[in-house]
Amino acid sequence: MITVLGAGGSVADEVVGVLTGRGEQVRRVSRNQPQSGGMAADLTDRDQAVRAVEGSSVALLLAGLKYDHKIWQEMWPRIMANTIEACKRAGAKLIFLDNVYMYGKVDGAMTEETPFRPCSKKGEVRAQIATMLIREWQAGNITGLIARSADFYGPSCRNGVANLLVFDKLAKGKRAQWIGSESVAHSFTFAPDIGRALVSLMDSERAWNQTWHLPTASPALTGKQFVALAASELGGDARCQVISRTMLKMGGLFDANARESLEMVYQNEFPYVFDSSKFVKAFELPPTAYEEGIRVTAQGGALG
Repeated sequence: MITVLGAGGSVADEVVGVLTGRGEQVRRVSRNQPQSGGMAADLTDRDQAVRAVEGSSVALLLAGLKYDHKIWQEMWPRIMANTIEACKRAGAKLIFLDNVYMYGKVDGAMTEETPFRPCSKKGEVRAQIATMLIREWQAGNITGLIARSADFYGPSCRNGVANLLVFDKLAKGKRAQWIGSESVAHSFTFAPDIGRALVSLMDSERAWNQTWHLPTASPALTGKQFVALAASELGGDARCQVISRTMLKMGGLFDANARESLEMVYQNEFPYVFDSSKFVKAFELPPTAYEEGIRVTAQGGALG
């Protein structure tokens, strides 16, 4: 039994599709209103987390929380601690899908060896929970791995920033938007690549007890280049409206998402370059090129 914790999200759907496509028995766990055949569980409750993972050989922690640093500070450490305990009791291996917030501002490309130097409250939380899992596998208490992606996009990523601000805007005949600077490089990971890569990691005995950056196209595009490719597929203006730090501050007076995004805007003001060469060399599974990923997303993922 393979258990997906956080079923229903865009990446979880990609993983479930790969697993069910090859006949695996998959338990899909979500907090509320589970899908048909799924299971409801609140991972902040230890007993519910234990029941969710019981009988599993592998658990994939793909859950997401509301984009609120206070909620993250309260809930993520509990979710990680409870999931680790649940995997220990079940004898299950644990895969945690992580982001790059814990790295903070990085001079150069982000690799698996980049030190944790968070410069945001949400980054501090991600550093805390990643360290929690790493210490457990270093102590021999659990078999696990961390899989990191850059910001992701794709046909199923309805709530992804690139989908909302670029593809959906263009599909509605509006000008695309970009946060920070449109002139700096910013890596994006194609969500279907994440699904395939997570299953490849799960299948590999040599992948465990380490961190992996998931396959991501290189070189990274600037915002201007990304929008131009999307506009060539969807039509419309290839120019974009830049949302500056000042605009986010003003928006934050009225909108919680804008307020929570403010501490992360550095990721769009400075180069955000994600290096996945370790994974690509080990598994010979190259990432989808931006031209192809943007074409597929434009054709199948934008809201009309």
